[in-house]
Amino acid sequence: MAESMLSDNSSIGDAVSSREDVEFIEDEDLYYIPERRPSLDLGPSPMDTSQWHFVDQALTPAQSYEKLTSEDEGVADQEGPSTSVRLERAESFSSCYSVDSNDCEKIIPKEKTKEEVTEPSNQLELIQEPEEIKHPSLTLQFTFKALCETLKKLPEDDFRMFKWKLWTHYPQPFSASQSMDIVDLVDRLLESFTCEMSVQITRTILVSISKKNVAEHLRMLYIKNQIRHELCELMIQKYSEVSITEGQTMPLDDIYVDVNTFSRSDNGPNVEHEVLQITKAPTKKKPGDRLSLAETLSQEWITKTYARQVYLYGLAGSGKSMFVKKLALDWARGRSHQHFSFVYVITIREMNEYLETKISLMDIVNKLYPMAKRIKTEGLRYEENEALFIFDGLDEYPEEFNFMRTEIHSDASSPMTMRVLLVNLLRGRFLSRSRFVITSRPHADRCAPWDGHYDEIEMGSFSNANKDEYFRKRFKDPNQAARVIEHVKSLKTLHIMCCLPLFCMLLADEYQRVFRESPEGKLPTNMTYMYTKLLLKLVHIRRTRKPAFSPEDELKLLMDLGKFAFTLLEKGQFHMNRSKCPDFSHIEAVNRSGICMQYTTTPFVLCHEDVVCFLHPTVQEYMAALYAYLSFRNHDKNIFDQSVKNKLKLSHKGHRITELYKAAVEKSLQCPDGKLDLFLRFLFGMGCKTNQELLLPFHKPSAKVLDLVKDCAALIKKNQGSPHPDRSKNLKCCLEELEM
Repeated sequence: MAESMLSDNSSIGDAVSSREDVEFIEDEDLYYIPERRPSLDLGPSPMDTSQWHFVDQALTPAQSYEKLTSEDEGVADQEGPSTSVRLERAESFSSCYSVDSNDCEKIIPKEKTKEEVTEPSNQLELIQEPEEIKHPSLTLQFTFKALCETLKKLPEDDFRMFKWKLWTHYPQPFSASQSMDIVDLVDRLLESFTCEMSVQITRTILVSISKKNVAEHLRMLYIKNQIRHELCELMIQKYSEVSITEGQTMPLDDIYVDVNTFSRSDNGPNVEHEVLQITKAPTKKKPGDRLSLAETLSQEWITKTYARQVYLYGLAGSGKSMFVKKLALDWARGRSHQHFSFVYVITIREMNEYLETKISLMDIVNKLYPMAKRIKTEGLRYEENEALFIFDGLDEYPEEFNFMRTEIHSDASSPMTMRVLLVNLLRGRFLSRSRFVITSRPHADRCAPWDGHYDEIEMGSFSNANKDEYFRKRFKDPNQAARVIEHVKSLKTLHIMCCLPLFCMLLADEYQRVFRESPEGKLPTNMTYMYTKLLLKLVHIRRTRKPAFSPEDELKLLMDLGKFAFTLLEKGQFHMNRSKCPDFSHIEAVNRSGICMQYTTTPFVLCHEDVVCFLHPTVQEYMAALYAYLSFRNHDKNIFDQSVKNKLKLSHKGHRITELYKAAVEKSLQCPDGKLDLFLRFLFGMGCKTNQELLLPFHKPSAKVLDLVKDCAALIKKNQGSPHPDRSKNLKCCLEELEM
C-alpha cells in the first residue's frame, strides 16, 4: 500500500515520513494534559540540595540530529560527497502526554464525545444526501443483505482499496478495517451510521474507486426494494380481508384452508354418493403429486419443471381465486415465493374493459399497479428480474382463441388488441424471465396451444379434514363449530357436497344466520334449499360475465341442462361423450355456467375422449328435478307422461301439479337400485314454500300450488308401504324436504 503512494522521486526519508503520518494520524488530540497536582509540602526546613548535580537540559532528538549533521559538515566536505539521511520526527511525546517529573503522574487518555468519534477526519462528499433515499423499505435487514451482496462483487484488490478509503475518511470506527471480512465490515458500518448513510457512503466510495457499475447495482437494489415494498403494501391492502357474507369480512389468513393441488389435470369430478355406487370414468392412472400452496411454484418445483407457463384448472367454486389471493398475500408478507421479485395479479374481467381498444401488457400492469411505472423509469428491466404474473379467470374471456392465425408479438410494451395480446401471452412470447400462471375452469375448447411448453395443475377438493378445519375457522365459538360439524356429518349428501369450497361457504353462511337469530337455534336439514342456493350463486356469477345473458337465455340454458341431466339419469349415466351430447352450447354450459365440466378420459390405451358431466352426480339429480318442476310450472308439462291420451286427461283435471309428484313417486318405486331417490327428494323439496320463493325468478306464480305441501305429504304417506325398505326410507326423507 505504501509503495503505491510513493512517487518516482520520493526519498527514503519521505517514505518514512509518509508512513509515520499514516500511523499516527489517529493519535491527534487523543490525550490531554491533566492539571498539575500541588507540590508536596515538606515542612519549614529547606531541602538538602548539596548532593545535587546540575546539568544542562538535553537537546530534543531532532535538534541533536541537526547539530550532529552541522558539526560533521566540515569533515564531509573534506572527505568528498556523501549521502545523508534526514528523518523528520513525528509529533513530540509531550503533545500527547503530560508528565510531571516531580509527581510521576500516570498518562491519562483524553476522552472524546460521541460526535467526535464518528466525525470524519477527511470529510467525504456523498454523491446523494441520505435523506433522499429515506424509505420504509430501507430496513436494517435489507440494508445488511444489500451491502453484503454488493461488496461481494468486488475483486480482492478492489475490496482492499474500499476498506482503505473507508478507513481514510472514518478512521475511528474502521481503524482495523484491513483485517475485517465483508460481514464484519458491513456490521461495523451499520453500527456507526444509519441505513441511509451506510448506503450512500458505500456508493460514494465505490464511485471513487472507479466501480460505478457496482455502485449502480446497489442503487438498483434499493430502488427495486422500494417498488417491491409498495407493491407488497398494495397486495396486503387488497387481499388481507375477504368478504364471507354481505357486510361481513374476515382476515384471509383466518379463513383460508390450504387445498392441495394436483400436478396433473383431467382428474374428473368427485363421484361419492349417498345412495348409488358410481364408477368413475377412466382418466389418468395417477392424479399426480399433491402440492400445497407453498410447494406450488416454489423454487424447487420450478427447477424441476422448467415450464414458464402454468395452467391452474378448477371447477366453479373450487377456490382458484382464493388460492391466488393467498399466494399473493403470503408473498407480500414474506412467507413464501420470495424468489419472485414482483408478483402481479390481474383478472381477465379487468382486462375485458379494454376489449374495444389497443393496449399493451405493460400499460395494463401500470394502470393496476402504479408503482410498477418506476421499473422502466429507474432503468430496471423485467428481463433481469424474475416476476410472477397471475391471470385469474381465463374462462371469462368472451371470445375464442385462434393460435394459428394470430399475428406474432414479443414486445410487452407494444399496443395490440386484447385477442392478440392474450394469444401471444398464452404462447409465452412476453418477458422471457418471468413466470405466468393462468387460472381457468376446465375449458370446452383447450385454451393452451397444442405446441406450447407449459404445465397443468388442478385444484383439489376439500378432504374431510379440510371441511372440519373450515367450519372451525368460520365459527369462532368452539361449541357452535362442534354443533355445525356434527350436524353436517349427520346429513351425508350435504357432507359429501362440502368437498366443494363454495358449497361449504354457503352452508356456513346459512348456519351463521341461524346463530345470529338464536344462538341455540335449530340448524336446517333441507337439502334442496342448499342446492338451490348453490344454483342461484352460480347464476349470479354468470350474470357478472361477458357476454351479457338475458333472463330468457338464462332460463333456456337451465332447461337445456336439466333435460340433459334427466336423460342421463334415466339411463343411469353420469357423463356423456361430448360428440354425442345434445345440441346446446358447450361453451356456455362448460365455460360460463359453472354447472357442467369437461375432462378427458382414456377408455383404451392411446384413446382419448372428451366427456361432459355435471359438477357432481347430485347436481345432475338436482338439475333433472328442476327441469321436471319448471316444465310443469311454466308449460303445464308432466315429463313422466308422454302419451297424448294422458295429456288430455291431465288437461281436463286442471293440470294439478300433484299428478307430477304422483308419477315421480311411481317411477321411483319401480327403480330397485335407487337411481331416482335423490331426484325425488329434490323434486319434493322444490314444493316447499321457502324453495318456491327462491325459484320464483325462473317460473311464473300460480295459485295451483298453494296446497302443494299438504297434497305431497298425503301422497308420501299413502305410498310408504313399499315392498322395498330403502324406497320407504327415502319417502321419509322426502317428508323432511317438505319440512313436515
